[in-house]
Order: sequence, then C-alpha cells, then structure tokens
Amino acid sequence: MQTGKLRPLVQRLYLSRRDTAVTAGILLGVSLLCLALWQMDPRGHYVAELYLLAVFLISRFTTGFFYGIAASCLCVLAVNYFFTFPYFAFNFTISGYPLTILCMLAVSVATSAMTTQIKRQGSLRVEAEREKTRSNLLRAVSHDLRTPLTSILGASSALADDDGRLTEPERRQLAREIGEDAQWLIRMVENLLSVTRMDDGTSEARLRKQVEVAEEVVSAAVDRLHKRFPQRDVTVSVPDELLMVAMDAMLIEQVLINLLENAIIHGKNATHIDLILERRGTLAVFRVEDDGCGIEPAILDRLFEQSISHDDRERSDSRRSLGIGLSVCNTIIRAHGGRMAAYNRPKGGAAVEFTLPLEDETV
Repeated sequence: MQTGKLRPLVQRLYLSRRDTAVTAGILLGVSLLCLALWQMDPRGHYVAELYLLAVFLISRFTTGFFYGIAASCLCVLAVNYFFTFPYFAFNFTISGYPLTILCMLAVSVATSAMTTQIKRQGSLRVEAEREKTRSNLLRAVSHDLRTPLTSILGASSALADDDGRLTEPERRQLAREIGEDAQWLIRMVENLLSVTRMDDGTSEARLRKQVEVAEEVVSAAVDRLHKRFPQRDVTVSVPDELLMVAMDAMLIEQVLINLLENAIIHGKNATHIDLILERRGTLAVFRVEDDGCGIEPAILDRLFEQSISHDDRERSDSRRSLGIGLSVCNTIIRAHGGRMAAYNRPKGGAAVEFTLPLEDETV
C-alpha cells in the first residue's frame, strides 16, 4: 500500500484511539466524582447534571457524532445502575426515563454538530491562508527571478556576440555578473526548497532537529558568507558559556546567511556588520546589526511578509530583493518555536534578530 494511502488510515486510527481515551477519561472522572459526592449526599440531585456535562465535554472534544451518542447512552446507563434505586442494578421502569435519554442524545448531537462545523470552518480558514501564501509567494518569485535571469541572458548574449569589441576587463566583468546572478538564483532556490519543508501545519514534523552548539552554527554561517563576500568582515560576538539549542542546523545556518547577505546588499553604505549571539533568560538570541541606511519605515512592519509591493521593493533595492528570504527566515524561526524582529538602531543602521528556546541543560 502506498504511503499516501496509508496516511489517512493512520490518522483515523490515531483519532480513534485519542477519542476513545478522552471519552473513557471523562466518563471515569465524572463517575468517580459522583460516587464521592454520593457518599456525602445520597439524594444525588447533582448526578444527572454532572453526567450531562460529561456528554457535552465528550461531544466537544471528540471527532464526529459517534462518541457523543455513545457517551449519552453510557451516561444514562451509569445513572440508572449506580444512582437509581435499587442501587447497583438496572431499573428501566422509572418514569421519565425515555425523556432523559432523549435529552442527553439531543445534547450530544447538537454539540457534536456545532463542534464539527467549527472544525470545518477552521480547516477552510487554514486552507484559504495557505492558498494566499502560495499566491503571494508566486507573485514574489515572478518579480525576483525575472531581474537576474534577464541580466544573465543579456550578459551571456553580449559575450556570445562579441566580435572583439569588448575589452578583457569588460568580458571579466560580464562573467562576474553572470556568476553573481547565478549564485543569487541558487540562494533563491534554496529558499523555495525551505518553503516546501515549512509547509503550514506540518513544519514541526519536517524539521530535522538536534541539539547543537549555537556558536558552531554561527561560525559555519560566517565561513560560508566569506566565500561569497571575501572582502566583507563580520564581527562575531558570542557568550562565554556554550548555548545548546535544539535546531535544524542547516536551516538556521541559512537564516543567518540570509540576514548577513541582507545587511551587506541592502545596508548600502554599511561599513560594519556585527553578528551577536547572547543568552536572554531561557532563549538564545541571534542578532545581525549594521551601520548602514536602515530599513524604510514604510516596510518595517511588513518586512517578514511573503510579498512586498513593487514600490517598496524599489525603495529597498532597485536590482533585486531578499523579501522571500526574509519571509522564509521568519517561517523557519516560527517552526522552531522562536520569534523574529527587525528595527532601526538609534545610532543608525538596522538590526534583525531572532530567538530560539534553549535546552534545559546549558553548559
């Protein structure tokens, strides 16, 4: 049997086991509570109300109608057996007994129907948000990929049609531009692949998390950055203690590289970039700071969105944008249980930071 066909079956089995456990737990808890109260007040006026509450809770926190209806029948039988004379024996001749069954069944059916409708509406909202994310991503991709592809096509055509008019420095410059745009496209593809791993609702399951030394991930990101920008120095600051973080190291390394590249490309006149790792309570804080032009206030609040308008992109960088990279970074960090923020520094420049939960044991 194929994996795609097995998954719904596994999910149904999981829900069935979960709903059975919820139903048994609530019924057992209410029964023990009623028996304890019955020792203090044998009249038992509260029994029917408590079992009615049990039916409501079971109908609310289980899937479908089966468990609510089954709980209704079991609750009526429990009231009849434990708390109706003769005690610890069934007596189906009590007046009003059919009405009690109908009331509990009505409560279970109404609650189950309401819960099912709420869950269905929630699923529709999630699917609508997911479709909106896909649409925004496609719009951003169409804009961000067009410019480097056009540049590569133009430079390669100039080299192919060269009949000796281009000087050697000009040919090297065109080749260099082709290489830079190709590298940027590779980074974009890496971001898009990360989006597929960060699919809504399943991101946590798709992470390959292991406990890592945060300083080593920072060092690896800086080493990779230097391969692309060998002339740019990054000052790294780490604490004296080792910070142990459960993370998908490749994804977090990619986040750091995206932020550092963003500072270099969009910082414009930035002369100094700092990568700071520090501890803040139970969190590890990763922060990239620069002394450049800062972030446009108009896009600061929407910096991590999937799509930023064309005008906003032009104000940020007329050649290309790392908007997708930032949105992917935010998705990755949220999937790790962290948060991301960006702000302009009072003394000039921008800062982008994210937090990740520390492991309980920190060396």
